[in-house]
Order: sequence, then C-alpha cells, then structure tokens
Amino acid sequence: MASIAPDAITQSIVATELVARALELIPIPAAHVVVNGGVFDLFAMNRAYRLAGLGVVAERSPMIADLGPRILAFLESASLRSDFEWTLGDVIDCRYYRVTIARTFASFRDRCTISFIDQTSQVQTERSLRREMTTDSLTGLPNREGFEELIEDVEDRSVSAVLAVDLDRFGRLNSCLGSLAGDELLITVARRIKGALRARDTLARIGGDQFGILMTIDTDREEAHALAERIQRTLTAPFRLTDYEISVECSVGIAYGADEASDVAELIRHAQFAVKRAKASGLAESYLPQDFAIARAQFGMETALRRAIENRELRLAYQPICDLATGRIVAFEALARWTDEQGRRHCPTEFIPVAEESGLIVPLGRWAIDEAARTLAAWDARHGAACGVKFAVNLSAIQLQRDDIAPVLEAALASTGLTGDRFTLELTESAIVTDPDRIAGTMHALKALGTTLAMDDFGTGYSNLAYLQKLPIDVLKIDRSFVTEMLADRDKVSIVRAILSLAQALGMKTTAEGIETNELAQTLAALGCTFGQGYFYAKPLEAEAAYAMIGAGGGVSPLA
Repeated sequence: MASIAPDAITQSIVATELVARALELIPIPAAHVVVNGGVFDLFAMNRAYRLAGLGVVAERSPMIADLGPRILAFLESASLRSDFEWTLGDVIDCRYYRVTIARTFASFRDRCTISFIDQTSQVQTERSLRREMTTDSLTGLPNREGFEELIEDVEDRSVSAVLAVDLDRFGRLNSCLGSLAGDELLITVARRIKGALRARDTLARIGGDQFGILMTIDTDREEAHALAERIQRTLTAPFRLTDYEISVECSVGIAYGADEASDVAELIRHAQFAVKRAKASGLAESYLPQDFAIARAQFGMETALRRAIENRELRLAYQPICDLATGRIVAFEALARWTDEQGRRHCPTEFIPVAEESGLIVPLGRWAIDEAARTLAAWDARHGAACGVKFAVNLSAIQLQRDDIAPVLEAALASTGLTGDRFTLELTESAIVTDPDRIAGTMHALKALGTTLAMDDFGTGYSNLAYLQKLPIDVLKIDRSFVTEMLADRDKVSIVRAILSLAQALGMKTTAEGIETNELAQTLAALGCTFGQGYFYAKPLEAEAAYAMIGAGGGVSPLA
C-alpha cells in the first residue's frame, strides 16, 4: 500500500477518535476495523463488543478469523453496506448474530465499521418451538410434519421407501381400556417397531395409531417387504396392559420414492393408500397407481351418494321370502338400489362400503327404515287391511355402532301406524362382535317394539354360540355360499344340517339364501329349513311388482 501523507494521517486519527466516541453510543457490539496491506487492526470498539468476547486484538479475534475474507471482499467492492447471518462457537456454546458491515467514511477505502445484533435467544426459541411442532409429545418421535421434513432432506429419494404402519383394533382397545392404556400401548409399540429397524431407518408417528418409517433401499424393493414382515412379527407377542394381555396386529403399506409422487405429502399418502389393500389381504402391500384412482372414485361416489340421500333419489327393491312348506310369501327383504343422475346403476357392493366408511350409512339406514315403513303402510291401505307380509331390513355394523336404531324404528312405526311385529331386522355376526354390550342393548330395545331379529350370513363370521344363547335372535339366515350347489357337495350339506339342528335346538327358525332351483327348495324343506329366498322365487322387484305378487293371493311361480 502506498505511503500516507501527514495530513491524511491526522484525518485518520481524528476520524478514528470520532468513530470510537460514536461506537460507545451504540448498545450492541460494534468495532472499527482498518486493513493495511492485508493486515487487520481493531482501531476502536465499544464496551458491548469487549464484553461479547469477540476479541480486542486482531490476531486473536474469532471475528477476524472467521469474517476476515468477507471484510476484505467488502472493502474491495463498491458496496456501502452488507448484512448477513453469522454463527460463532460450537454446538454446546453457540451464538447467532446478525452482522452489518458498513463504510465509516466514503473517502476511506481501507476501513469499515462492523456491528453485531445477538439473535441467540430468538434462534434458540424458534428452534425449540420448531422441535415441539415437529415432535410427537407422547412417543418423542417425529410427527407428521417432522416426518415430511425428514423425507424432504433426503438427497436421493429414488433409493428410499416410506412405510405406513396402521394398528388394527386400536380404536376399540382405546375405548374399552381407556386413553392411558392406549397411550401406554402406543409407546410400547413404538419401542418394538424401533427395535425392528436398522440404525439408519427413521420412525415417526404420523397419525393417532399410525406410524411412518423412512428407509434406504440398498439392493431391491424386497428389503421394504422384509422390514414390514419383521415389524408384523415383532408385534405378535402380547402386550401387557393393566390386567390384560393384548395382541396387536398391524397393516403395512409401502410407497417408493422412485414412483411418481409430486411431493413428500403425496408419497406418504401413497403408503397410506396401500394400507387399505393390506387390511384386506393381511399382507404388506405396495402402492399401485390405481389405488389413487380408486380412492378418487370413492370420494366422487361419496359426494354423489350424499346428494342422492339428501334428495331421496334412492329406492328400495323387494325380494320375497317364502315359507318352504307352503310356497307362500311371508316377507320381503328391502334392498337399497341407486341409479345416479347420469342414469348409471350402482351395485350395493360398491356404494354400501363407501357409505359405511364415510358415515353415510346412518342417514341411508334411517331412510331405508322410513321408506320401508311407508311402503308397507301403503300396501296395507291398498289391501284394505294388513297385507299379510313382513318387511326385512338390513342393519349395518357401522349403523348399529353410530346410531340409536330403536327410536328410529319407533318413530317410523308411529308415523305410519304399523306395529313392530311387521318388521324383521337383519344384522350380521360381525355387527355383534364389534361391541357386544351395546348391540345387546339395542337388540333388546328392538325386541321390546315387537320386531323379529335375524342373524344374517350365519356361519361366515365368528359363529360364537354364546351370542345365540344370550341374545334375542329369532331367525338364522344360512349364507348362500353354503346353499348354492349344496346338492353337489356333501360338506355343504353337512354344514347346512348342522346349522338347522342348532337352530332347532335353540328354538329358532331358519332362512336359506340363494335358492335357485325347485329341487334345492324341496331338499331344504325336507331337512327342516323354515324359509327360503332366491332367484327361484324372484329377483329383487320394484315395489309395484312385489305388491302384485301378494295381491294375487301370495302364490309364487319361479321366474324364468
């Protein structure tokens, strides 16, 4: 650097003294730095700077050591000011500053003033809040948001997989044993799953009873399935909760980072979509592109179904139930049918599951009871007296759990003037198993109204004989899977005989579903079955066609 004239030296000394006095007025750490031939010198600094431990001697100053190149670059530029973030110290004792470098005087190109705003407390508070926001308070694992951030930070997502682990029956366990036991179960499950992971795999709790796993794939996708099977095995050992030993099963869905996913949230959703198929198959399932299309279609169907229920666009079809001994119609089973606004007919096996999953089964079930009651009352009015048949209405397990059926039926009877003995209410074994105490109370309330109670699809579910003894069940319906082709299968004949013997011993009547031939009807009648229904008698009919069958005196002729 060129020699400095005496008057310039005097100006520099005066300027430095002015800066020194000015710096003392600043409440934050600040220093005046002069660079001569690449050598740094701290000409002035205020008291706050000295107390901050930023170094009062240039050679030993951490500020000069870290920021020296940046200061030189600033002085060599035409900028008058530069602001940036600076971190000082190690992980244990780290401080965070907002640094400003500014020219003291425009005429001096070899010096600047540096000030420091300490943001340590603010940064630590923000990080603490961030940790709380991204951490599950119960298990200490990352939550959904934290899990998304972890996936976002993966450099090569194409060699990673996301697993969604959904606990089965957790809702029932939580409601029966209490939230404290439920929390204890979640913590224990988290520990077991973590024990099944590799060191570099990450576990998170992404929902109430759902965990997420981020894993790196080393060779092929079978590693993800192997991990899923390992998790399922580790959960097979019973969990000890209060006075109970509880077995927990899980369903695992897998999505791969290499598959098409627009963002992290969608990748997690793909794994959750796969969980649905896993629940049905009992195996770990990988995401398939059609899963999303199916889900979208179901949401579309849910929207249309909701509108159809609100606008009363559904209808009931009626299939006759006949006395096998006489062939006369004794009842009609009311079955929901739906044709949408575009004229498309939707099969009950498609829209009933959607109604159950969405909760629409409650208003749908109420509509069915009300519509059946109004139709039966209209038939009585046309007949001039009671038309001589009952109506059977199906009750969903979800409907029984979420709605109070007895008052609904009672209101329908009151509005139509019918009596409860004109109705048979059909429920499945699975409906009873979900919440035995509640369902038992509902069944007794329905019996008090005079209704007949039938157990539908008997033999295909749990077939707990204790329920048959304790609950007020009047009719066992033999599932069509045992009736169809019964004459060609001795095992099916044996099963039907056993069900008929059981019903007779318990004083119950029986209804065989799926009767399609006269020979089958006669055989079932000979075996002692009480009632029958199926295409041999009639397919589900419109109300007018069904009424015509009893209007003709109740005689039955099979449809071609």
